[in-house]
Amino acid sequence: MKNRVLFILMLVSLVSNASVFAHAVVTEYSLKMTPILANRQDQVQLTFNSKIELGLSQVFLVRKGDKLEPLHAEAGHKQGQIVVHIPALELGEYALKFKVFAADGHLTEDVIHFSVSK
Repeated sequence: MKNRVLFILMLVSLVSNASVFAHAVVTEYSLKMTPILANRQDQVQLTFNSKIELGLSQVFLVRKGDKLEPLHAEAGHKQGQIVVHIPALELGEYALKFKVFAADGHLTEDVIHFSVSK
């Protein structure tokens, strides 16, 4: 019985520590529902599972040939949400590359690919 209680306490400790040191993960992004249209400025909302330190984070537009262009991002209306301003783009394939710092100090890097259509 004593070993079982110790095992349960150890398991609870591991689970609670894992959530404290989690990385920021994108849980939602507006590109799923709203495509970027050609030759129009737009914005993309990225929602993360934790608060983001926006001043320490970066978002880039990736163009053909892996050319990176820094983009302006600002806090969204929800906690963990950022709004990325997208310049007018021609038809084609692009990506958003981001490096964000979660409020707990962990760095997360990821890429979201998207197409620009008519």
